[in-house]
Amino acid sequence: MKNSLRNAGLLLAVIITGAAVLISACNKDNSVSDEPIPANKQKVSLYLSDDPGYFDQVLLDIRKVEVLVDTCGKIDNGNWNDRDRCGWDDVFGRRDDSCQVWDSLGIQAGIYDLLTLRNGTDTLLAGGTVSKGTIERIRITIGSNNSLVKNGITYPVKSLTGQSKIVVRVRHTEWDQLSADNLRLWLDFDVQRSIIKTRDGKFYLSPYINVFTILKMGSLSGRITPGEAYPVVSVYNSSNDTLYALPWRDGFFKVRGLKPGTWNVFINPDAAYKDTTITNVTISAGKDNSLGTIKLTKK
Repeated sequence: MKNSLRNAGLLLAVIITGAAVLISACNKDNSVSDEPIPANKQKVSLYLSDDPGYFDQVLLDIRKVEVLVDTCGKIDNGNWNDRDRCGWDDVFGRRDDSCQVWDSLGIQAGIYDLLTLRNGTDTLLAGGTVSKGTIERIRITIGSNNSLVKNGITYPVKSLTGQSKIVVRVRHTEWDQLSADNLRLWLDFDVQRSIIKTRDGKFYLSPYINVFTILKMGSLSGRITPGEAYPVVSVYNSSNDTLYALPWRDGFFKVRGLKPGTWNVFINPDAAYKDTTITNVTISAGKDNSLGTIKLTKK
């Protein structure tokens, strides 16, 4: 892993870290609205963030967001593998079940630069009131204006299957519950796993999306200097769970969606600097563990 990450670190110099999301990106709003929720309804807020990849920009054309609600209150026990969480809408949600209702959420449709949504930055992707019940799936409709920028060159990105709807399966236990009928969830778009490059140099989208919450999971943050080291931060545990961060130009990084427990941090910088490993970092639910400033030394 060390060698591969060091090679990846050399590519970071081309990443545009100062870009802004093309459609209002902001830090999360944790406030609970005072507006009354209608009877037989529940409020849902979905936030979008990014697990980074080695591109200058990844631009996703998001047109619509819906949730599949089981209004009969049946509990989805989640007997499916996490690897099957996300896919294209070619089979999901087509059962003839009168209890299942697709409800649309309010959204500011447009193009989102996913690579700006990292290190604790996110944007409210969709929100609104939907039918009361168990939310089983989230469906995101994308348009045709998807692209990425790599080494300053823009490439179109097409759906791997030709489908336009991404479906994310969720368990009933995976939501932050701010009140009885007020739910929120973060969608972490794993860019590196979601973009496939073919031999002929074309890029395709095969979506890979994780979900996390702020109240049930923890985070890890810090600042790495000097910025010219272009470090890649890997956070991993004994269960082979691994998350990554690409610090901003000022060295700040943040990794969210960490399960409570003990994690390790591997910092892999440019070849001119020594790598660093920090072990036995404790992560607690609903809290951020700051590592402070980590100064790298040259070889």
